[in-house]
Amino acid sequence: MTVDEQFAAIKRGALEIVPEDALKAKLKKAAETGKPMKIKLGLDPTAPYIHLGHAVVLRKMRQFQDFGHEVYIIIGDFTASIGDPSGKSATRPQLTEEEIRENAKTYYDQYCLILDPEKTKVVFNSEWLGKLSFADVIKIASKITVARILERDDFETRLSEGRPISMHELLYPVCQAYDSVVLQADVELGGTDQKFNILMGRDLQTQYGQSEQVGLFMPILTGLDGVQKMSKSLDNYVGITEEP
Repeated sequence: MTVDEQFAAIKRGALEIVPEDALKAKLKKAAETGKPMKIKLGLDPTAPYIHLGHAVVLRKMRQFQDFGHEVYIIIGDFTASIGDPSGKSATRPQLTEEEIRENAKTYYDQYCLILDPEKTKVVFNSEWLGKLSFADVIKIASKITVARILERDDFETRLSEGRPISMHELLYPVCQAYDSVVLQADVELGGTDQKFNILMGRDLQTQYGQSEQVGLFMPILTGLDGVQKMSKSLDNYVGITEEP
C-alpha cells in the first residue's frame, strides 16, 4: 500500500489530524527508512472494563498495526491515581493502588479482541513517572507555563464559576505529555476530549528536542444516558465484553 493510500485509510473516520502534513511526512519517512512509527494510546485503569468508546480508537490503532507500525498501549497506572480532569466539572476521586491494579488486570484480554497481541507493546507509566524525584517533577513542570495549562476549557470554566481545581489535576496533562517524551511517540490517538493533553505532548517533546507527535482525534460516543460522553467514571458505558 502506498503512503497516500495509507494516509487516506488512516484519515477515514478521524475527526481531526494535527497536523496532517506531519503525518504524511512521517508515513513517507517510515516507508523510505523501513523504520516503523511509534503509535501511542494511553488507557487509565479507572474501571475494569474497556468500553465501546475505546473500541473506536483501538480499531484505528489496528489499522496502524496492519500497515506495519509499532503500537504502544500505555497503561496509566500512575496517572490513574491522579484522575484525568478532561471534561470534568469537579475534582475526580483518586483511586487506591489496589483498585488500579485490579482494573489493569482485566485490560489485556479486552484490547486484544481488537489489536494483534503479538504486535502490541504494553507499558505501565509508573515505570518512569513513579521513579521521578520531586526535583525531577519541578524540572519538567518548568517547561510548561501556567497560562498554557489554564487554556483547558474545563479548567477555565471551573475557575470562572468559582469551583475548586486541585494542584494535582494541573499535573495530569504534564504526566501524559511526559509519557510521549519517554516513548518518543510519533502519533498519539485519543478522543476529542484528549486534544489538550495530546497537544501538550507535542509542546513538551519540542522542549526536549524531539520530533513532535501527531495528534489523531476520533469521535466520542455518547453514553447510555444519551447526554454525556461514554465514560467509565460516569458509569454510562457498554463494556466490549458485555453480553448484547
